[in-house]
Amino acid sequence: MVEPLIKDYSSTGRKGYSLPELDVPTTETESLLGQEFIRKEGPGLPEVSEVDVVRHYTELSSMNYGVDSGIYPLGSCTMKYNPKINEDISRLEELVNLHPYQEDNQVQGSLEIMYSLQEDLKEISGMDSFTLQPASGAHGEFAGLLIIRNYFLDRGEERTKVIVPDSAHGTNPASGTMAGLEVVEVESNEKGMVDPDKLREVVDDQVAALMLTNPNTLGIFEEEILEIAEIIHDAGGLLYYDGANMNAIMGYTRPGDMNFDVLHFNLHKTFSTPHGGGGPGSGPVGVKGFLAPYLPRPLLRKEGIRYYWDFDLPKSCGKLHAFYGNYGVMLKAYAYIKALGGKGLKETTKNAVLNANYLKARLSKEFELPYKKSSLHEFVLSGSKQKKKGASTLNIAKRLLDYGLYAPTIYFPLVVKEALMIEPTETENIFTLDNFVEKMLIISREIEKDPDLVKNAPHNTAVKLLDEARAAREPDLRW
Repeated sequence: MVEPLIKDYSSTGRKGYSLPELDVPTTETESLLGQEFIRKEGPGLPEVSEVDVVRHYTELSSMNYGVDSGIYPLGSCTMKYNPKINEDISRLEELVNLHPYQEDNQVQGSLEIMYSLQEDLKEISGMDSFTLQPASGAHGEFAGLLIIRNYFLDRGEERTKVIVPDSAHGTNPASGTMAGLEVVEVESNEKGMVDPDKLREVVDDQVAALMLTNPNTLGIFEEEILEIAEIIHDAGGLLYYDGANMNAIMGYTRPGDMNFDVLHFNLHKTFSTPHGGGGPGSGPVGVKGFLAPYLPRPLLRKEGIRYYWDFDLPKSCGKLHAFYGNYGVMLKAYAYIKALGGKGLKETTKNAVLNANYLKARLSKEFELPYKKSSLHEFVLSGSKQKKKGASTLNIAKRLLDYGLYAPTIYFPLVVKEALMIEPTETENIFTLDNFVEKMLIISREIEKDPDLVKNAPHNTAVKLLDEARAAREPDLRW
């Protein structure tokens, strides 16, 4: 059953409020606004009762799917469950009813929280200094590359290139271009990792940085990372760490120990804040000590027992966000880290890797696994075998909706044809994992018997199969 529009509940004279009789003098609206601003006809709003409104929007909310509804296996996104205590803390009146431009001495508690978060991120990452300012992972990438650019300009070097692997997140080359650098792609080898020999072929004295995710978007740890770092550093360049996949190594190793010079965290991925639909996000950037002067201004510092904002940064790459960053996301990340502690964060990593490898072991018997190298928190299958039988990866994703499940990331990374990129995170239990596997196997068997059934999915959702090209060009916004 399709939920009607709110206007379809309308009945003349029905309303959801009761106001007392007017007991003050009235003034004609025209005398206040002018005739040209007065409606000639009513706005045509639906006339509905309170219960009509509540039932309508409750029904609409039940049609949504989120991490509170079930597994959200989006590879590379780390859509982990957000403990409700984090939400409660982020809504404490003493924290939310502050103005970000209050004097430092009036908000020492909040500054202490932010400073403590910085210190925790330094310990987790192996970096020496942090800014919490960037509003997302991509914003953090941009900030990191500006820091690198300013560092070289300060040294009198005009380096123009940034190297990006062919399996990188799409934001990596975009951030490089935004920072005014030429993006140079380096190919992966047959194991799905950066090939040091191919890297040497593209490295020269114009390279400012290599942007790398480790483990990479295939879920594979770059075993040659120390050699890779040496190649870049010997050429005078710097190593940038995309922190999107920190959920795979947290507590076991640190980017700083791998000789990375700059990194960004995705607080909204690694430390539980739910994200999607454009926000919320937070992408703190950490650097080794020699790059600290180039961080965005202001920096949060501590002197004795006092916390303060330091604006005196003549070599800074500039201010990159209104106020001091997305404070609400920081509060949730702070609560998550403090609740788990070091041992808990390490346990999180272990369970994330275990869950992913359990799914991979069961699904790779039915779906093609292009890269056999051991993976960590996520893995990439291919739907090529199923496509040959009549249904594509997109069709599989749509059919999953019929079974009440959210689909994994599809068609990314580009190095895998018909890619299905799956990341279950640590919060899913064995029953949820088995249910996901069962539905994937059922769909594969459906393709064997009746590929058109899958090809025309979804069948059970409010919105059925769309002509996606037409929908993008001729959206019908009336429904």
